[in-house]
Amino acid sequence: STKDNDAPTFRQWGFEDINASLPNSPTEKPIILIDVREPAELSSTGIIPSAVSVPLASQPDALFLTPEEFETRFGFPKPGVKGDEEGAEIVFYCKAGVRARAAAQLAEQAGYEASRLGVYDGSWLDWAKKGGRVERWEG
Repeated sequence: STKDNDAPTFRQWGFEDINASLPNSPTEKPIILIDVREPAELSSTGIIPSAVSVPLASQPDALFLTPEEFETRFGFPKPGVKGDEEGAEIVFYCKAGVRARAAAQLAEQAGYEASRLGVYDGSWLDWAKKGGRVERWEG
């Protein structure tokens, strides 16, 4: 159907791409990493270092909030809208990639440029399997 062809193709990120852009990595170029899993999942697995938690199943309107509303609700600045983060690439991940793709589509609907949105297709399952660094999630 023509509808599928209109869907933006977001940049696909892999393990090496994410790993190379984490803080303290030699080729660090700042990206914004957003974990869209639910808090209970984060508590049991931890998160990729530097990622922020925006659980999209329970907070589907999160990316549509104004920066002020977002910060009031989540306690940290809305990703990708201010200062150094303006224009930075945003990469979504979840457990297996499905919610991450949905999140990228939501972000585009919320006004983020598709060209800066990416999806870590393997998401948490791939990260853990390949021995990626993990941080405890404090909530």
